[in-house]
Amino acid sequence: MILPISAAVLMLIIVILLIRRSGLKTVHAVTCALLGFYLASTSIAQPIHTLTTNVAGMISGIKL
Repeated sequence: MILPISAAVLMLIIVILLIRRSGLKTVHAVTCALLGFYLASTSIAQPIHTLTTNVAGMISGIKL
């Protein structure tokens, strides 16, 4: 449960930085967010969730 909240906060920070620093238009950011909501209600949502969970598990397993 911690991963989705952390990933959402990280993505929000990235979007805010892109809007302020790189000239990302707010309309584009809102469009991407709406696309995410629509994707969440499709059959592709489970594979995306599985992929992000596996990648997060691999990253957390890296010993520095």
